[in-house]
Amino acid sequence: MNQLVLSVQLLERGAMRYTPAGLAALDLVLGHESQVSEAGRPRKVSLELRGVAIGAIVQTLGQQGIGSSFDASGFLSAQRNGRGVVFHITQLH
Repeated sequence: MNQLVLSVQLLERGAMRYTPAGLAALDLVLGHESQVSEAGRPRKVSLELRGVAIGAIVQTLGQQGIGSSFDASGFLSAQRNGRGVVFHITQLH
């Protein structure tokens, strides 16, 4: 199963573009910070992640201000160049 739910902060938002199929798309840079437990010890986690939204959700994400925080769910895929991953956001919570 490939499903990700993550609390994120919007760090950067690209200009709206369109896929070859004519769907609206928005490229994002997202940040995440939290504290988790690993091997019984607390650990601080901080990361930046590329994200993309495609379709109707683009309008909602386009209204989010830089620095705003929200919970998002979706799935991970490889970047076009095969280096790294992209978080495809399908829902906001």
